Amino acid sequence: MTTAIQGPLQEPQERARTTRVGDAVFSRTALGAALLVVGMLAGVAVFLVAQGLPALEASGEQAYGKPSVWSLVGPLLFGTVLSSVLAMVIVTPLAIGLALVISHYAPRRVAKPVGYLVDLLAAVPSVVFGLWGIAVLAPRLVPVYEWLNNWFGWIPLFGGPVSSSGRTLLTASVVLALMALPIVTAILREIFAQTPTMHEEAALALGATRWEMIRMAVLPYARSGIVAALLLGLGRALGETMAVAMVLSATGAIVSFDVISSANSNTIAASIANNYANAAGLKINVLIFAGLALFVLTFVVNFLGRYIATRGQVKS
Repeated sequence: MTTAIQGPLQEPQERARTTRVGDAVFSRTALGAALLVVGMLAGVAVFLVAQGLPALEASGEQAYGKPSVWSLVGPLLFGTVLSSVLAMVIVTPLAIGLALVISHYAPRRVAKPVGYLVDLLAAVPSVVFGLWGIAVLAPRLVPVYEWLNNWFGWIPLFGGPVSSSGRTLLTASVVLALMALPIVTAILREIFAQTPTMHEEAALALGATRWEMIRMAVLPYARSGIVAALLLGLGRALGETMAVAMVLSATGAIVSFDVISSANSNTIAASIANNYANAAGLKINVLIFAGLALFVLTFVVNFLGRYIATRGQVKS
């Protein structure tokens, strides 16, 4: 009788033991992968700090004509932030509108292909975006820049003179906006789709139109997620190199709010890409120090985006 009872009980026990072993292996593998990523990030930080600190002694020709490395990195940080913020100003309405179309307006048979096409933009190499920006976008934006200068020249952003080639900071910002669009749209459509159905149905039952339902139920629910998605997209735009280096006309480290002229504020990533091949000695340390500044800025922006996203999930 005892043997008959033990037989059927052995299989669940063996399956439970196997499950526990699988859970332990998966848990340790995931922990190891996480620690590996953290270790690699720490290694990059240590390398940038160790190789960038000697640049504090650079000046004159070693600092690319600036009295100190701070005089070089400061304008480059300004250009990096300005181009990325302009890109997010452009991408915000596009990403929100596109995500709402995919999640709430378009039929399912249309929404899925559109979502796939938007995701495919992330697979396009940055060099292709750069070539498109030079050959197609820049010449076609010159009349737009002339119009902006004629009607809004009193605004520092459009003071001019207008670049004849169209290779300006605003053109680079448009390219950055298209490159950040996939990640921002993907996050937003997932956030909009998680809106409680009862909230949407309650708004519609009270007589709200579809837009009023979105304004009263979807957007307030997704407010923190929208901010987090935009910050993550900003982090994507801050670190872009090749597209900006190709589109932006070669300029020095200057501070200029004018975004339609050929005298542009350069970005850190584009400056490193343009100058590293010919750098030697202390100039390499100066470029690495600029990379350290960009690393810190990007880390802060991404950390802030993750924090806001996590806080929004906890509140919901």
